[in-house]
Amino acid sequence: MKTDKADILTLLRNSEDYVSGQQLCDRFEVTRTAVWKVINQLKDEGYQIESVSGRGYRLVEGPADMLSESEIASRLQTQWAGRKLYYFDSTGSTNTDAKRLGEEGNPHGTLVVADIQTAGKGRRGRSWQTLSGTALSFTLLLRPDFAPDKASMITLVMALSVAEAVEEITGAEAGIKWPNDIVMNRKKICGMLTEMTMTPEMDEIQYVVVGAGINVNNADPEEFQEEVRPAATSLRIETGRQYSRVQLLVKVLQRFEENYAIFLETLDLSGLRERYQSHLLNRGAQVNVLDPAGEYTGTAEGIDLQGELIVVRENGEKTPVYAGEVSVRGLYGYV
Repeated sequence: MKTDKADILTLLRNSEDYVSGQQLCDRFEVTRTAVWKVINQLKDEGYQIESVSGRGYRLVEGPADMLSESEIASRLQTQWAGRKLYYFDSTGSTNTDAKRLGEEGNPHGTLVVADIQTAGKGRRGRSWQTLSGTALSFTLLLRPDFAPDKASMITLVMALSVAEAVEEITGAEAGIKWPNDIVMNRKKICGMLTEMTMTPEMDEIQYVVVGAGINVNNADPEEFQEEVRPAATSLRIETGRQYSRVQLLVKVLQRFEENYAIFLETLDLSGLRERYQSHLLNRGAQVNVLDPAGEYTGTAEGIDLQGELIVVRENGEKTPVYAGEVSVRGLYGYV
């Protein structure tokens, strides 16, 4: 049996006392030398592990912000989200990786995480880069068995999950700019992109990938690309504290599993709409709708059960705005 760093780290993390070398050998069917090598690898990565002769090993403390496959796997508390995990120190786009993995037959819940993205994907073909140690970039592969016209709501389910996880981790308020930008103090901390691939017959979903990029530990606005700098911020800039990206990821995945299960009960947002709208910054605000058929302004009333934004035009007409077709901006700025 291969000695798995994540398994040993999980066992140490979940133990309230020392774990003997023999316990580790018996549990993972490996030699003491193999265990010793893994322990030293973990120490080299910044984990403080106490070794006491006759008692074994005890995890004292982990690095403040370690992003790695073993750190993620050892902290996961989900049933299916992230149980198949791919981690990259650097990649072009986690969405592109997840789509490739989808084509290769990887299962529902497969997770791709990267420290650095060199060509992250945004709406309308936009791309951005992330610096090492700053952002949490991840994509979740889903294999839904519902109709393709329901897939757009997955984006709103993830948006709610990220907003709730951010609030839980930071204690600060996180709002949603419809449909899926996460905002603190009127600046963007997170963007998302959901992509769907259909079966050859174009009547069923083959897979969906939903990706998110959260600005976590950026210390200075100058770290953002120039074109996004005016509207971008990070959790660290807004709260003055650094955060464990893995801890945030674990919370997002937990929330998403819970919220996705609620969504599956009705295949609409009836079970989540109240919570989503409590975060919705556009609600009651004047907005500019950038519709290819013609721009117009109005007041955002909230979302319907399909996640469309209901905008009341100046003539009183209520128009549902579909997220995949148009953009909505505040009348006097980003929000």
